[in-house]
Amino acid sequence: MIKKKIWEYALIVFAAVILAVNYQLFIVTNKFAPAGINGIATMIQYKFGFSIGYMSLIVNIPLCVFAYFMTNKEFAIKTLVFVLIYSGVYILLGNLDIKRFQYDAHGVDTIFPVLIAGAISGFVYSVCFKVNSSTGGTDVISRFVSDKKPEFNFFVITFVINAAIAVASYFVYAEEKGGSMVYDYKPVSLCVLYCFVSTFIGNYLMKGGKTAYKFIIITTHAKEINDAIIHEMKHSATQIVGKGIYSGEDKEVIICVVNKHQLVQFENILKKYDNTFAFVETTNETIGNFKTIK
Repeated sequence: MIKKKIWEYALIVFAAVILAVNYQLFIVTNKFAPAGINGIATMIQYKFGFSIGYMSLIVNIPLCVFAYFMTNKEFAIKTLVFVLIYSGVYILLGNLDIKRFQYDAHGVDTIFPVLIAGAISGFVYSVCFKVNSSTGGTDVISRFVSDKKPEFNFFVITFVINAAIAVASYFVYAEEKGGSMVYDYKPVSLCVLYCFVSTFIGNYLMKGGKTAYKFIIITTHAKEINDAIIHEMKHSATQIVGKGIYSGEDKEVIICVVNKHQLVQFENILKKYDNTFAFVETTNETIGNFKTIK
């Protein structure tokens, strides 16, 4: 148990350092705002020079205290550790000469640093969520809302916040040329792209390795299919009895979960038998395991 806790906090520290480096190398130099509270902090730093690191502390420490009393204590403590490490490393890097390592696209092909930054952020989000932590900001608010009102769709609030950041970036990153302000939709597009990439990568890493396919098969050839599952796939299944509503006859129902590499093989088995109907659902996560059949 202690080793597990040490490992979890080590992952949090690692993720916090990675995110701070990500912001310094790929985000702040390329004039776009990422998602969430950090997106607001990024625009404040660009406009007024107030460090993202200090802004993160000002916003997230009260949020973590709030989360400690209103949601989950472990979640609040781990999030606080993340915020302290992230802010500290970001401030430290800001005082070092790291320009030779920064990816400054100079307004040309800025999509590339955005793709890198979004992918790294998605990885960080997945690491934090897996160990019951977060990067702070809207994640803390989301946890509170989820705990108090599980039926509430927090996606709407997240979307509104990120949409507001994207719209604000249109004005924040405007440049003065020839005595007048020149506005560009590029920061808006980059913000949207960053949000998409980070969300996609985060979700994929959260569930990608545990995704499976659940087959529900209604058949008159249950024994033959079960034998094929056991002998050809070295797998197992669960069999129950159902009743056809139209015919009133008893039907054998087989439930089997397979991984993506077994999908085609399983479909080929089912195609061999008539009077067989099946449908398949994507399962985001599987927990536990039965012994492998030899």
